[in-house]
Parts: sequence; C-alpha cells; structure tokens
Amino acid sequence: MPELNAIQKKILEEVADLHKVPEGAYNIRSDSKSVGRRSTENIEITPKTDVSGLDIRIRPGTKNESVHIPVILTESGLKETVYNDFYIGEGADVLIVAGCGIDNCGSQDSEHDGIHRFFVERGASVRYVEKHYGQGDGRGKRILNPVTEVTLEEGASMEMEMVQIKGVDDTERKTVAALGADAKLVVRERLMTHGAQRAISAYDVQLNGKGASADVVSRSVAKDESFQRFDAKITGNAECRGHTECDSIIMDRGKILAVPALEANDVDAALVHEAAIGKIAGAQLIKLMTLGLTEREAEEQIVNGFLS
Repeated sequence: MPELNAIQKKILEEVADLHKVPEGAYNIRSDSKSVGRRSTENIEITPKTDVSGLDIRIRPGTKNESVHIPVILTESGLKETVYNDFYIGEGADVLIVAGCGIDNCGSQDSEHDGIHRFFVERGASVRYVEKHYGQGDGRGKRILNPVTEVTLEEGASMEMEMVQIKGVDDTERKTVAALGADAKLVVRERLMTHGAQRAISAYDVQLNGKGASADVVSRSVAKDESFQRFDAKITGNAECRGHTECDSIIMDRGKILAVPALEANDVDAALVHEAAIGKIAGAQLIKLMTLGLTEREAEEQIVNGFLS
C-alpha cells in the first residue's frame, strides 16, 4: 500500500474494502493526484493526456482479475471532475471496484464528479462496485455527482452495485445504458440519507437488441429532513425484458419521490415497474422490542437488514 495517513486508510476501507495493496491492477487517487498505480499483463491503466482521468484497457479473454480505482478527498474546498474510460475485451470476466470518500473538516464545500464510461465487448462480463462515503465535522458539504455510461455489445453482461449509506450531503447520480442483443444489465442500488441531505438517482436504460434484459432495483431509507428522488426509465426497442423497482422506507420528516417510467417501442417488449414507499411497521418494532431492544435499536436493526 502506498504511504497513506490514517484518514486516507479509513476512507479506503469504507469505499473499496482495502486494507493492503490489492491484487491485480489499481490506481489510488488522493486530492487530485495518483498516489499509487499498477497495471498487469492483461489490464493496462494509463492516464489521459487531455483531461483528468484514466483509460483502463482489459484484454479479450481476461478471467478472474480485478481493477481498483478508489478516490479520496481530504482537502476542504477541493472540487474536481475525473473521466475514466473502461474498454473490456471480448469474453473477459472481471471485477471493477470504484468509489469515492470525502473527509471535509473545513468550511468550504468539497466535490468529486466522476464520469465513468464502459465499453463492454461481445460476451464479456463485468461486476462493478461503486461505494460513496463522507465524514468530517466541518461546515463544508461533501458532494458527489457520478455519471455512469454503459454500452453492452451482444451477449455482454454487467452487474452494478451502487452504495451510498453515510455522510454524503448532496449527490446526483446518473446512469445511462444501451444494450445489444442478449445483453444483460443488473443494478442493485442501496442508499440512505439523513439530516438535510439530498440524493437524486436517475437511470435511462435502452434495450436495443433482441433478448436484451435489465433489472434495476433501488432500496433506500430517508431519515430526518432529507430528500430523495428516484427516476428510472426503461425503453424497449426490441423483443426484450425490463424491470425496475423502488422500495423505500421513510422516517421522521423525510421526503421521497419515485418516478418510474416505461416505454415500449416493440410489440414483444415486456416491461414492468414497481414502487413502494412506507414507514417501518409497528409490529416489526414491537417484536424486536419484546426481545429487549430499545425503539432506536429496533429501528437500526430493521434499517440495516433492509439495506443489506
């Protein structure tokens, strides 16, 4: 592991589960600088020359390898935009772990905007994990605005785990995907807001090829006076299957707006959406409290189980 201080190490554990130098390829970015980078025989990481960011190229047929590209911000007032492009070769099967953590103990807002583009070739498979985290006792906000663009060629698949559980004051998350024939996209989003935090998630999935499928599911909890908006649109342009679901718990004075949308442009497009928003059931609380938990402890147990 590159030489990092205690705060940087803590953030790396939160966003990338890293306690030591990861196996495989990696790039660790801290306060707008690379503090460690390694390519492998099958995975090449090179910095862009025109904008801040990376090109990550994965050779066709690469199996059981990983790429870690976490980002750390610890300088109050730092704002950056980073462009990372991933080129996944035909038949590859890889894990990509991203994510950003901000420690802001100052009075100025800190912001990271990450634009990730994935070009997944025929028959390739990607598991993508993106975690966002914030900490620090300063008055400045912790702001994260990720954009993810996905192109899946014939028979390609991508599984996305998008997590934001703590400490991010403001976020606008945008995901756009285009799927070819027999391509598959699975998204699992987990989100919690508290205080006066604001979180907006928007998905726009285009099912363009015969046999394409998408399953986009978001689970969220809004506490205190926080606000969430979930926009999910799936468009079926061929014989395909699409499903989107928003399942949310609202607490205190929180506000949640769910806007699912379906567009069918082919008679054989099968599209479904579901949305449910509600408070924690009293019976659940009572059951846990009879086991000796306080009401607050019971709520935490239920929320943790819901978001796990």
